[in-house]
Amino acid sequence: MTRQTGGRTDPESAVECCSVPAAPDDDQLAADVQLLSALGNDTRYEALRIVAGAEDGVCVCQLQPALGVSQGAVSQALSRLRSAGLVTRRKEGRWRYYSATESATALLATLDDLRGDGSE
Repeated sequence: MTRQTGGRTDPESAVECCSVPAAPDDDQLAADVQLLSALGNDTRYEALRIVAGAEDGVCVCQLQPALGVSQGAVSQALSRLRSAGLVTRRKEGRWRYYSATESATALLATLDDLRGDGSE
């Protein structure tokens, strides 16, 4: 309970009743912001959804017509998703295939659950 003195709240008693949980450290906050901002673009988000739904990975040439954007835009989107740790890339000859990480799959499942689209 806070105590008022002369119309003001006593700060010492306010701390006792209104403790604030410790904030995540700066590195954790930066990683979370990077991950969430990577999904803050329609092309990147849709690309991640397509990649996550693929069994064996997806090539840029497969994503381009599905997303309706240039090859450069697809490559840039995948690069940003990769930097955020949401997709991995493997090279086969001259082609690069992208797959969703476990973190991306879990994040998308959480979004589905929040929206009520989960399989439960």
